[in-house]
Amino acid sequence: MNAQPHILVVDDDPDIVESIAMKLSSNNFKVSKAYDGVEAWEKIKQERPDLIVLDVMMPRKHGYDLCDEIKKNPEYKDIAVVLLTAVANFVSTTNYTSWQGMTNLADDYVEKPVDLDKLMEIVKDTLGR
Repeated sequence: MNAQPHILVVDDDPDIVESIAMKLSSNNFKVSKAYDGVEAWEKIKQERPDLIVLDVMMPRKHGYDLCDEIKKNPEYKDIAVVLLTAVANFVSTTNYTSWQGMTNLADDYVEKPVDLDKLMEIVKDTLGR
């Protein structure tokens, strides 16, 4: 692991991106931000982060699809992915399912609303593997 791990935060809610980015920065992580899956994929190719905190429900490309693209791509498959999901609470009203989350190749997940301290533990544990 390099001296200052690089984390990409991806969510279509700017407030969530900012709060997570501030928490990560205060824990000495280098942080990049993206606001949908398409923008995130461009940043991944440009910056190659060590870990991605990735929202599930987003416009243009949702987190499950992006996670699968990352994990099935030999060049990027070793990038850790932590999904942010409120899906468990909304399965009956969306076309997302908890089954997708369980069969997804993500390294871990955090439920929304995000507990920033729990997220930090997961990020540190995931990068420490």
